[in-house]
Amino acid sequence: MLQALEGSQAVAQAVALCRPQVIAAYPITPQTHIVENISKLVADGQLHCEFVSVESEFSAASVVLGAALAGSRAYTATSSQGIILMAEVLFNISGMRVPIVMTCANRAISSPLSIWNDQQDSMSVRDAGWIQLYCADNQEAVDSTIQAYRIAERTELPVMVCMDGFTLTHTLEGIDIPTQKQVDKYLPPYQFSRTLDPRHPITLGTLVSPDFYTEARHSHHQALLNAQAEIVAADQEWFTLSGRRSGGLLTVEGPEQAKVAILSIGSVIGTLRSALEEIPPAQPVKLIKLRSFRPFPADMLRAACQNLDDVIVLERALSPGSGGIVGVEVLSALAELPNPPRVHSFAAGLGGRDIPLEILPRLLKVLSEPTDHRFRLIDLELEKLPIEDR
Repeated sequence: MLQALEGSQAVAQAVALCRPQVIAAYPITPQTHIVENISKLVADGQLHCEFVSVESEFSAASVVLGAALAGSRAYTATSSQGIILMAEVLFNISGMRVPIVMTCANRAISSPLSIWNDQQDSMSVRDAGWIQLYCADNQEAVDSTIQAYRIAERTELPVMVCMDGFTLTHTLEGIDIPTQKQVDKYLPPYQFSRTLDPRHPITLGTLVSPDFYTEARHSHHQALLNAQAEIVAADQEWFTLSGRRSGGLLTVEGPEQAKVAILSIGSVIGTLRSALEEIPPAQPVKLIKLRSFRPFPADMLRAACQNLDDVIVLERALSPGSGGIVGVEVLSALAELPNPPRVHSFAAGLGGRDIPLEILPRLLKVLSEPTDHRFRLIDLELEKLPIEDR
């Protein structure tokens, strides 16, 4: 049913439709509205679960880890400094292959302090071993949350659903909320093959000597790679049921004959779609929406880019001392093509700075400049910096 909802409200309803049995809640801007709305659903009797108000994000991650191991479908959400505080437990959850779903309402990391949106927080834990799915709009956030439980429980890997803070979490949209019957048909009751049971004791997360540690990491890595098929299947089956797709691993839009593509991740996709409508037909450009950052869909990306001359990567995070995070991954993947396209790597919108429609002509302008593959902050205002930092 179509409703006008704030992104956070919509995600809270999507979580409730998945029938979680344990929810760990700790407030942090801009994620707070998600667990706030879930708590209201619990208080109003619309969601029956154990709602645990914890004292920190570290505790939130620990509670859902214990709950899932004990046989309960679990959920939590966080942002920014919160995801950094729970990082230790995130590695434990994934290393033990525990199926948990968490929403990351993307927000910049301090210092300096910023409560506004970029994707530095989830990018900072990209190697924690979680599946990471990025949402372009609030409908995708709803559908991806439901799909995430299906993916997590079939692969026994945790899933992080990333939605841009404020840009999505606090924005009102018309959203189609599925029915409970639809979700129940799509998502069977929670089952975990290694549920802890005192009648049949097992050990999880135990000490592993150097003789076996490499094999454990390989198994985890391979499981993430294999999860690509499940991500695609989950999206396709949800389309069959609801009539909506979120994009599987990645999607390509635009004229087939285009030799230039812009690749991005998250809500800036909406800005780029609108900007591309103003591009004249004589300058065809494709838009590549990267939905799955982990696992990184290298094979699918190579197939999408094999006939391109240029790929422009636009992201909302950076690795200080290196440059683009997504850009480096794209460059590495495309380097395996016989005639790889040129990759131009940019970041914009850090700390919540607006990304206007005019960003697209600025990005396309680089194609006429002398070849320069250095990473750049395209919205950098040099006059705000001391001379020695320019």
